[in-house]
Parts: sequence; structure tokens; C-alpha cells
Amino acid sequence: MTTTDAPARTAPARTAPARTAPARIVLAAVVDAVLIVAFAIAGRSSHAETLDPAGIWATAWPFLVGGAAGWLAARAWRRPTAPWPTGVAAWVGAVAIGMLLRAATDQGTAVPFVIVATLTLAMLLVGWRAVAALVARQRARRAAG
Repeated sequence: MTTTDAPARTAPARTAPARTAPARIVLAAVVDAVLIVAFAIAGRSSHAETLDPAGIWATAWPFLVGGAAGWLAARAWRRPTAPWPTGVAAWVGAVAIGMLLRAATDQGTAVPFVIVATLTLAMLLVGWRAVAALVARQRARRAAG
């Protein structure tokens, strides 16, 4: 058999990745922002600080910027509800960049606060995605079975 007689080998067909609905991307970003602001409100409340919009903004903005940077790093618009990489990137960005911005603007970065922020933001930013993934998996099982 010569090379011209050999059956042609074709590469497996590549399909374009499914596009994420814009509403799902916006919803995930809003959920992250609301949870970060809730974290800021809870922190201010636990320290008997005022809950006026300016105070809440002063506490929340570094974490919001960090979370947004995490979104960009993970290209979160591709898989906005995925615990990995999106949730982890949003969490790490919110904590790492948030703390750097707090330090740069003379806001507190005491070790206990960093620990509490790290654990709380992990629970919030990765946690809601993990719950959403479990619910989606359960729905898929019920639909298939």
C-alpha cells in the first residue's frame, strides 16, 4: 500500500466553546459585588462603625477593585459561575489586591483582619459558586434520570 492508498486521517472536529449568556456574566459580577459590599457592611457593623454610604464605600472599594482584577486575570466572562478558576481568582484578587490597596491608603491590615477577610471572602466568592455548581449538577442528574 502506498501513501496515496492509505485512508485519509482527519483531525477531530473542533467545536467553538459555548458562549456564556451576557445576563449570566452580569449576574455573577453583581453577586460578587453584593457579597463584597455585604462583607464590608458586616465588618463595619461588628466594629460599631457608621453604616453610611461613604463609610461602606471606603471599606468596600479596595476589595471590589481586587475582585475585578481577579475577574480579569481569570477571564471570568468565559465561566463566570465556576468555582475554579473564576471564584478562586475573584477571592485571591479581592484579598491580595484589596489588602495592598488598604495598606496604600492607610487603612487597617492587621493580621487577624487579613485572616478573617481571607476566610470570609473565600466562603462568599468561592462558596456561592460551589453551591450553584452542586445545584446545577443535581438538576442535570434529575433531568437525565
